[in-house]
Amino acid sequence: MSRETIPVTVLSGNLGAGKTTVLNSLLQARTDLDIAVLVNDMGEVNVDAERVAEHSDISGEDEDLIELSNGCICCELRGDLLDALAKLARTREFDQLVIESTGVAEPLPVAQTLTMGFDQSDLDPTEFYEETGVEVMDYYELDTTVTVVDAHQFWTAFDSTESLMDGDTKKELGTLLVEQIEFCDVLLLNKCDLVDEATLDEIEEMIGVLQPRAEIIRTEHGAVDPDEILGTGRFDFEAASQSAGWLQELREPHASAEEEHGVTSFVFESRWPFHPERFADLLDEFPTSVVRSKGHFWLAGREETALGVDVAGQSIRIAPAGEWIAALPADEREATLEANPELAEVWDEQWGDRGTRLVLIGTEMDHEEIHEALDAATLTDDEMAADWTAFEDRFPRFELEPEDEPVENETSAEEVGLAD
Repeated sequence: MSRETIPVTVLSGNLGAGKTTVLNSLLQARTDLDIAVLVNDMGEVNVDAERVAEHSDISGEDEDLIELSNGCICCELRGDLLDALAKLARTREFDQLVIESTGVAEPLPVAQTLTMGFDQSDLDPTEFYEETGVEVMDYYELDTTVTVVDAHQFWTAFDSTESLMDGDTKKELGTLLVEQIEFCDVLLLNKCDLVDEATLDEIEEMIGVLQPRAEIIRTEHGAVDPDEILGTGRFDFEAASQSAGWLQELREPHASAEEEHGVTSFVFESRWPFHPERFADLLDEFPTSVVRSKGHFWLAGREETALGVDVAGQSIRIAPAGEWIAALPADEREATLEANPELAEVWDEQWGDRGTRLVLIGTEMDHEEIHEALDAATLTDDEMAADWTAFEDRFPRFELEPEDEPVENETSAEEVGLAD
């Protein structure tokens, strides 16, 4: 076959959002293209693959349809995914590849696998790769990432703390929905026929804040123009990995004036640490109007390590966010400051770079009230001079190795149930 790379479209989305319906519609609409399909399903029997075979010209025995079952391509089956794609590329010629991931898959690690191949420290080459030396990305190029969202169930899923199982890993439905929205080039807002116009506008407003760079397309019954998601050339990993709404807000926070549908955001900053008891109490009763929040904070008594908070719907997670530069050995600290002269603008003579910066996104938020609650959770003048070790600290403890780097979706993050 030609060594010209084959464009790949990845379909993500929660269970029941309509990914398979979109895929079937796609296959029926673009009969002029030879489209290969890979369908991932968590069960031992790949039901989605059977449905694709039933509703398209691709049969269950067709080499253009590959099934990956009993696991998820964002974790356990990454090696199997690359093996399958390498075998497909060597034995078949086709114009496009569409990958439908399981409903519990996070799109970012799938994109990493498709862009980095086996060049990942945590992914061991499989026997096929070792025997052939075939590097998948010699044949493929990730072209478009697509997330399908169920408009009818959007707010229910968004606020859900229901746990989904991905192997031995529990994922909350609301958190997973946010992660799928935040990493996509095109978002298909499906089942729009079941939702009124005002609700659709509200959903689009929230999606636009969470993922400002994605094109939002309203669909019914999964019907979409194939040109909107095939061969678009929209994928840019560097942009995609930094595209979440909260990251944009941290870089360039916009005015907090009320938006048309009540979706607003603001940034809370403080150079004083949070009181561990009061901040824990605040998180236990965090305002339900805040639907997304992320950033780092300084907790009194934790002067070595910054902590990160991740709020998605009803889920609140705490994870280490790296060492404070001020806590580094003197030679490392000076080298870091020399290499990053912009830090001088925020450097405090006593506390260095320690501080808090959180972005909060929500619906009908009372910015002043929430800001005051956060401010009240920081130390007072008297407490700044007190013994911080005397404060009760119910936050999880983490051991951050010196060589560790803070990573997105840190696996050691702990769910916050601080009152328990």
